Amino acid sequence: MSETSLTTYLAENPRKMGVLFTMLLLLSQTGNAAGAVFSTTAGP
Repeated sequence: MSETSLTTYLAENPRKMGVLFTMLLLLSQTGNAAGAVFSTTAGP
């Protein structure tokens, strides 16, 4: 999908823009949480 067709699609469907933003926000939070969980340091 080219940039212009994506821009046109989002302009015609503004609710999808909110859905994409929410998904991006949730995925970025999930990545941070997974990084915090798996960054433990093994001791001697």
